[in-house]
Amino acid sequence: MKLLVTGGAGYIGSVVTRLLLDAGHEVVVLDDLRTGHAEALAPEATFVRAPIHDAAQVLTRGAGFDGVLHFASLIAAGESMIRPELYWDSNVVGSLALLDAVRAAGVRTFVFSSTAAVYGNPTELPIRESAVKAPTSTYGATKLSFDMALTSEAFAHELAPVSLRYFNVAGALLRPPVAIGERHDPETHLIPIALQVAAGKRDKLQLFGDDYPTVDGTCVRDYIHVEDLARAHLLALDAATPGDHRIYNLGNGNGFSNRQVVEVVREVTGHPVPVEMAPRRSGDPAALVASSDLARSELGWTPAKPTLHDMVSDAWAFYQEHVS
Repeated sequence: MKLLVTGGAGYIGSVVTRLLLDAGHEVVVLDDLRTGHAEALAPEATFVRAPIHDAAQVLTRGAGFDGVLHFASLIAAGESMIRPELYWDSNVVGSLALLDAVRAAGVRTFVFSSTAAVYGNPTELPIRESAVKAPTSTYGATKLSFDMALTSEAFAHELAPVSLRYFNVAGALLRPPVAIGERHDPETHLIPIALQVAAGKRDKLQLFGDDYPTVDGTCVRDYIHVEDLARAHLLALDAATPGDHRIYNLGNGNGFSNRQVVEVVREVTGHPVPVEMAPRRSGDPAALVASSDLARSELGWTPAKPTLHDMVSDAWAFYQEHVS
């Protein structure tokens, strides 16, 4: 298949690109490198540096595409509440421009990088795809808005979209020729920040809130290895059905508290990770744990690296070699 991967220089998009190439697909990567990394680009992929707003220039050029995998978006929930205009433009306006280009080019298969943030504060755990959608951030709202656009597009124009709702992604792809791991600037995710503390790049780690109704008072999150997440996208390509918007949660189904994450980082790195407690952040749910039963039954997807130890170990190996 000939596939367009938007955001293919980012953390998840670059891992998926590598797996697509390994599977024998032809891949064109569209990325403006605003948050992505050129060194993460697979050399076998064709690279076009442009924003998703300009996707029509790629989709209408040369031989036809068989599918699109859409990762290009802004992802920092906190920033989205301060600069919402950036998120509506990138995640909705840009994505709708991409959808227009997909329709004009006659492409049917579309895999979307969605998020558990669409659920907001869940009323029940584990979270199923049928759960109430009530995002607590502009980021989550923009992702849900495009999910709804995909449903409409499937109904009206026989698009075959699959939305994959990620929970917390961690780990790294360590296979040659280039390792791929998490590198955001600024970094907002717990595991890479904890690794920075372990490496002596930060003095301490702030945990926000220790009075939640959880096992130790800190937030609980469901973590999934980036390689397991990436494999689900290849399965989604095969499952895409015209006129049917399929939606799948991707997580381990097990929650880990922030304190538990810190303990595993200490164990893996062998270094101290000083912790400072801070007040709760507005909009942070106490617990987010996925039910991935639907992905398991319909896609045949099973995580191969479900332990937090595996995820932190791979992330630490990447950090030592490529970040520190």
